[in-house]
Amino acid sequence: MTTAGEIMHPGAQWIPATETLDRAAQLMSRLNVGALPISDGEERLCGILTDRDIVVGCVAMGHDPSKITAGDLAKGTPRWIDAGADVSEVLEEMQSHQIKRLPVIRNKKLVGMISEADLARHLSDKQIADWAEQVYARG
Repeated sequence: MTTAGEIMHPGAQWIPATETLDRAAQLMSRLNVGALPISDGEERLCGILTDRDIVVGCVAMGHDPSKITAGDLAKGTPRWIDAGADVSEVLEEMQSHQIKRLPVIRNKKLVGMISEADLARHLSDKQIADWAEQVYARG
């Protein structure tokens, strides 16, 4: 059995909900990532911020990224997976919610993220094709 913990990119970092988007973009650049999990004051997952969220939800709307916070863009119910979950559960979670990145939690702590690149490195071509068909399907 392959687990979420085995395919994830370890060492993911939270961004506090109170952090501004310009600082979030700087952290993304420094970490070379396109998404950051957003944490509330008690380090609980309250959303995921993507580089696209910053561009579309802030910059394109004419807002100042130094005045908008990560929490301002956190919407919906954040999805996550336990580090011990089987890869089939990872795929189901990502497919059923049409998401491309999934935080990995162990003992209520963020331990990593699973992205498309992680899936591509660890799954068969058929698994990747099935995943992509479901995640990218719009309907």
